[in-house]
Amino acid sequence: MSDPVLGLLGFIAALGLIALGVPVAVSMGVIGAFGYWYLNGWMGMTYILGSAPFESVFPYSLSVIPLFVMMGVFASHAGLSRALFDTINSFIGHRKGGLAITTVGACAFFGAICGSSLATVATIGRVALPEMKRHGYDASLSTATVAAGGTLGVLIPPSILLVIYGLLTQSSIGQLFIGALIPGLLGALLYATAVMTRVRIRPEIAPRSTRQGWGQRIRLLGRVWQVVLLFALVIGGIYVGWFSPTEAAAVGAVGAFFLALFSGALNRETLGASVYETAGLTGMIFFILIGAALFNFFLENTGLPQFIIAQIESAGLAPMTVMLLILAFYVVLGCFMDSMSMILLTVPLLAPVAMDLDFNLVWFGIVVVTVAEIGLITPPIGMNLFVVQAAAKDVPQSTVVRGILPFILADVVRLALLVAFPALVLWLPAQAF
Repeated sequence: MSDPVLGLLGFIAALGLIALGVPVAVSMGVIGAFGYWYLNGWMGMTYILGSAPFESVFPYSLSVIPLFVMMGVFASHAGLSRALFDTINSFIGHRKGGLAITTVGACAFFGAICGSSLATVATIGRVALPEMKRHGYDASLSTATVAAGGTLGVLIPPSILLVIYGLLTQSSIGQLFIGALIPGLLGALLYATAVMTRVRIRPEIAPRSTRQGWGQRIRLLGRVWQVVLLFALVIGGIYVGWFSPTEAAAVGAVGAFFLALFSGALNRETLGASVYETAGLTGMIFFILIGAALFNFFLENTGLPQFIIAQIESAGLAPMTVMLLILAFYVVLGCFMDSMSMILLTVPLLAPVAMDLDFNLVWFGIVVVTVAEIGLITPPIGMNLFVVQAAAKDVPQSTVVRGILPFILADVVRLALLVAFPALVLWLPAQAF
């Protein structure tokens, strides 16, 4: 059996284990370790098991992960989700579909300080779903809006997924963050357009709510200006060169801590819970990184990435044709895997292909993460669909799935624009770096 074929079998075996419910870290780590043993013997495997776990988690750049996780945890405990939703609702909630558009906006803002799609869905869902139900919104529209809006937390910086992609490909995390701003805002705009289009066709699914006066709007703005300031400080600081991404993460974590403290939500109990949650999420991410490192050592030894590159070159496929095949592969994979698993499993395999085709790795990363977003809301196991159903236990899964199609179409439009016009990703980083 040739080494590239062994690498391909190992890739398929890892996919199979993940599909059977084996944790991602365990699946990749076990296949990677035993594949390396098959190629290099017991001594080679013991060396990798002794060195790879340390080498995968010791780099200084990884400190950005627990800091951004802590920023999101403190922001959640500060009750910012309720304040964001109420503020945006005061301006547009009285319009047709206003509460659904408010939900998209709240997800975008909260995702900007949280960095996690699942956390955004769970947090905003607790606020938005009861409000939309109280105003008579159709269940398929309300649940699908929360599920789709939550995907914005994956792309709008600071994003844990972009950090991991940057570490895997040795790309600039700062450039990835800045490059994700326009695609993230474009995603929010297209989601709002999907809501308005559906409501225009069927106005009865989204009744108007009560218009609020300017006095109430200004009062609510006073509750969220700190959030806007924190986001502007973290991302703007990276853009103008005040902070490195790691320093910006530290500023964001400290800023979110003081927001929680001054809001009165932080006490000894919530502080302990925040630290515990941060440690748990960080440990989970680092464990996955260790499994990915073992798997990547195995893939590199098989020469599978180089074999794929050679096959593409011999086939004479145009670069854009290859890109479309990669995107189709991700869409199918997203129906069965979560976004972090996809990135960790496939980027080491496909990044060398992207480099060989002279694709900009920042642009490639934003496109790949955008496809991963589609996977989060794609049946049968889009993770956000399950999270939102857990928040709305009386809504069957079929209802959630039925309402998600317009948002998937909006994502397809955004993906087509990013592929056709790379400047949507690359223009801002070119101004900053």
